[in-house]
Amino acid sequence: MDRLLTIMDELRDQCPWDRKQTFETLRHLTIEETYELGDAILDKDLEAIKGEVGDLLLHIVFYAKLGSETGVFDFASLTDAICDKLVSRHPHIYGDVTVADEEEVKRNWEQLKLKEGKKSVLEGVPQSLPALVKANRIQEKVAGVGFDWEQAHQVFEKVQEELLEFNTEVQNGQTEAMAEEFGDLLFSMINYARFLNIDPENALERTNKKFMKRFMYLEQKAQEQSKSLKDMTLSEMEVFWQEAKSL
Repeated sequence: MDRLLTIMDELRDQCPWDRKQTFETLRHLTIEETYELGDAILDKDLEAIKGEVGDLLLHIVFYAKLGSETGVFDFASLTDAICDKLVSRHPHIYGDVTVADEEEVKRNWEQLKLKEGKKSVLEGVPQSLPALVKANRIQEKVAGVGFDWEQAHQVFEKVQEELLEFNTEVQNGQTEAMAEEFGDLLFSMINYARFLNIDPENALERTNKKFMKRFMYLEQKAQEQSKSLKDMTLSEMEVFWQEAKSL
């Protein structure tokens, strides 16, 4: 860690690119690195995970360096702050609180955050999160303070209710109402996934990857036969699609 901090000091002092960076210029690069780590995790590529975690750590060190230059914070104060937060948010480990399970830990976590001065449990949900991830985090947050369904079957019934409402608007042909009901349907599906311990973002991304792999196989097979997908019938494409599924 000391070596990394020393290198960061040297780069900030001597490298023209590193000298130019600010919080704002690093922001999009940090987001990109986070998604690369997410890809490596979904691919179960441990070596890639190691590399991407290192890249993300570099960004943390870079932000700490920028903070030290303003005199507001540095790496030591960052680590001290997160240690203090972890201790205060885990009274069942560092205090005399007893918890029954993971769910009680999460409920206590949200209650402690409110005691720290937050006006709403939803303050911790970043506005720039992708909508699907944000919906999942919103539901987790409100569930942490008891605003939740009791049984999974209740959530599934809600999904069915939202599907019927969406289908009604489809039949009516009202685009704006259709979009609103579709959003409600997605929100309820994400909620149901949470009750089944399914991460909806990861599940959808796995499907994206699966679809892309199969479609690229389809493109490859068409190219081998000197055919264009535009000129193939759906029946012809289905043959290769089924082959891709069997791989």
